[in-house]
Amino acid sequence: MNKILEVNDATKKFGGLIANEAITFDVTEGEIVGIVGPNGAGKTTLFNSISGVHPLSRGTIVFDGQEISGKKSFQICKLGIGRTFQIPQSINELTVFENVLVGALCHHGDMEKAEALANAIMEQSQITHLREVSAGKLNVGQKKRLEIARALATEPKLLLLDETMAGLTATERKDSVEFIRRINDSGITILTIEHNMDVVMKVSNRVVVLTSGKVLFEGTPTEVCSNEAVINAYLRGNTCSK
Repeated sequence: MNKILEVNDATKKFGGLIANEAITFDVTEGEIVGIVGPNGAGKTTLFNSISGVHPLSRGTIVFDGQEISGKKSFQICKLGIGRTFQIPQSINELTVFENVLVGALCHHGDMEKAEALANAIMEQSQITHLREVSAGKLNVGQKKRLEIARALATEPKLLLLDETMAGLTATERKDSVEFIRRINDSGITILTIEHNMDVVMKVSNRVVVLTSGKVLFEGTPTEVCSNEAVINAYLRGNTCSK
């Protein structure tokens, strides 16, 4: 399989603060790769660099064979990287359908085609019943699902999920794990930030552990959960289970 994402020596500085330092890893097409680590480890900063929110201070990011370091967010989205945000970024004044439609317009200037795609994505995401509800009236679980639907509507090859399980009930997490698997089965590669190790164990093929802005360890979920350095730095009190 081809490498769809190559992160090489990715370093991001904010003044004197080094948020990411020399981060290097690959994502193979078709994989689900988890990014874990304690708060402040630099996980979202890494996502922001990949998705073009800010440029790297050093290093390169290659997506689908093309270097994207320094490109704008809208350019990276059009190339095929979709993302969600830890705090949902839906437009509260618009309906669920209108929010998804905004994503669909990324590749479809024809309104009829964009609306058809938005309807298909809502059905895939199981939010069709919320079609005419204002996004601002949704509960946490519904907002998280809409966030994913908005990203899917951009028709990504690679989907970045930033803590889409946070704030969900056990039942909602179970449904979301199944949803993520269905997305992956449809041919979309997934890179996901997640704190719940039970979820990481269930969905990830590989896991990259960050601490203090650096890669501490990379391996399978089982290898991560048995690594002494990872246990000492992160997993105390955050148990793993299959």
